[in-house]
Amino acid sequence: MPTGRPADALAGWAQQMSTRTGIPTVAMQAYGYAELVLGQTHRSCQLSWTTLAAIGYVESAHGSANGATLSTDGRAVPEIIGDPLDGQGGRSRILDTDKGRLDRDSTYDRAIGPMQFIPTTWAQIGADADNDGRADPHDIDDAALAAGNYLCAGGRNMTISGDWWGAILSYNDVRRYAQAVFDKANEYGQVSRT
Repeated sequence: MPTGRPADALAGWAQQMSTRTGIPTVAMQAYGYAELVLGQTHRSCQLSWTTLAAIGYVESAHGSANGATLSTDGRAVPEIIGDPLDGQGGRSRILDTDKGRLDRDSTYDRAIGPMQFIPTTWAQIGADADNDGRADPHDIDDAALAAGNYLCAGGRNMTISGDWWGAILSYNDVRRYAQAVFDKANEYGQVSRT
C-alpha cells in the first residue's frame, strides 16, 4: 500500500502553478489532487481546481487566516476556527452540533479549517484525501476533496453556469461571496494559462 501524501505526486505541476498563481504549493497540490479524484468519482461534475482554489482563497487565504500556515503535510497550524455562529455581525445563528469536538465551542458552531466547514457539514462529507486514516477539516487535502464532494453533490455539472452558481451559493448563500469566488476562479484560470 502506498505511503505518504498522494497529492505529492503533483509536486512539479503544483510548483509551476504556485509561481503563476501565488497559491502555496502545498495548497495547489491539494486542489489539483481533489480535481483528479473528482474526475474519477464524479465524472459528470467536471469541477476544476480553480474553483476549489478560489474558495480556499476567499475562506482562509489558502490556510493562512488567523495567523495559520500550512505545514508540508497540508495541515493548518494553528487550526483555523472562525467566529461563533451566534447571529451577531451578520453571521448565521447555529447552536452547537458537535459538543465542541471540532470547533472547541459547546455553545455555538464555528466554521473550521482552510475551507471553513461547519461541523454538521463536515460530519456529512468529510474526506480522507491524504490516506492518513482520518478525515481532518484542518488538513487542506481532506478539506479540498470534501469541498469538491459537496459542490458536486446532486449531479451538478460545474461547466453549466446555473449549476456552478447554485453550488457556490449552497456553500455560502451570499451573492457577494459567490461573486468573489467567481472572480478569483477566473483570475486563477487566466494566470494558469500564461
